[in-house]
Parts: sequence; C-alpha cells; structure tokens
Amino acid sequence: MTALEAIFQRRCYRGKYKPVPVPREHLKIILEAGLAAPSGCNLQTTSLIAVDDPALLNQLQALSHSPAVKTAPALLFVLTRRVIAYEDKCFAVQDYAAAIENMLLALTELGYRSCWYEGHVTGPNRLGYRMAQLLSVPDEYELVCMLPVGVAEDAVPAPEKKPFEKRACFNGFSL
Repeated sequence: MTALEAIFQRRCYRGKYKPVPVPREHLKIILEAGLAAPSGCNLQTTSLIAVDDPALLNQLQALSHSPAVKTAPALLFVLTRRVIAYEDKCFAVQDYAAAIENMLLALTELGYRSCWYEGHVTGPNRLGYRMAQLLSVPDEYELVCMLPVGVAEDAVPAPEKKPFEKRACFNGFSL
C-alpha cells in the first residue's frame, strides 16, 4: 500500500473488533510511525504507550462504554507535555495530532482500524486521568488521546465528504 492509498483508505472505526491479537511487532511499527511525526521546534512533546497485556486491557476497558474500546485487542495512548517552544508558543497539540495521524495511517496499512478518541478521554468524566493512573503516567504528562486497535468486525464504509471545490481552492480564497 502506498502512502496515498493509506490516506484515502483510512476510516474512523467505532465498532467491535474481532478477537485477533495485534502482534507486538505491529504495535512497535505503529508507535515508531507516531514518533516519526514532525514536532514544533523538535521538542518532541508527544509520548506513546501501547497496551496489549490482557489483564491491563481489561482494567482500562472497564472504564469505557465504547464498544470499540471494550473489544480492542490493543489500546494506544497518546501523552503530551505542554512545553513552551518560544515566545509563549506551545506546539503540543500540533505535535500529538501529527503523531496520531501517522499512527492511523500506519495501522491502516497493516490492516487494522481505529478511531481517534480525544473528547471521550479529555471530557468531564476524567477518563484520561483515570486511565493515566492505571498506566502510572507521571503528573507532568497529560493523557490526551486513546486509539483502540484491531481487525474490524464490520465493514467500514467511506464517509461522505464535501466536494473538493467546496473545501479547497488555488491562488487565493474562492469558496
């Protein structure tokens, strides 16, 4: 699969996963893809945790109501440190967003599906905080995203996208 094929085939998947383990070698490739993402001022504010241990997975899955999270054979967690790069600028959000997209593309190429769970994690129920405690995440890190990973149980239809002409233009704004 080419990079462009992975981009165009990537889909958000919120359904159940088949009980097929994700090999540790694949998890490592996915994490390496995330860590290869660009980082503002090369501060590398993003850190990642992969969970494939069944006992720990069960504890983490018990905290969520999502069918995807509850059935995923692996969970990936994205951590950030809010570091000032220069002139009070912090690029933590851009850093972890780039890492997440790289991971989503890598797992797509490897035949897996996922969804970027951020609101579910950072919302008022403090799910991310509770998961971070189970993962022994130090206080200077914030758990900002979770990606369930596995082989989709159901087909993943392409979402309807607005036409190119309604979202992109050349040589100035003309939408």
